Amino acid sequence: MTTVLIADDQPLQRFGSRMLLESQDDMTVVGEAANGSEAVRMAAQLHPDVVLMDIRMPGLDGIEATRRITAAGDRTRILIVTTFDLDEYAYAGLRAAAS
Repeated sequence: MTTVLIADDQPLQRFGSRMLLESQDDMTVVGEAANGSEAVRMAAQLHPDVVLMDIRMPGLDGIEATRRITAAGDRTRILIVTTFDLDEYAYAGLRAAAS
């Protein structure tokens, strides 16, 4: 079973992601975070296999949250999810150790 934490500031996006993921027999959503700070805290508590991380969120953004989660040395993988078509976001995510 793959465990997933969804981090996105848009409730409707989190809801849609949850519905899609939970329709799969081998995935379970263990939590939802509305900002980067919540994502860091929840990743440390829940140790998900994967975090679906939005880049632009209020407060702590997804890039910095990714840095903090990966720096903790846990096995959690971060997948950046964004609707912005900017190479700088993709490069920043990779530099922050996103998968």
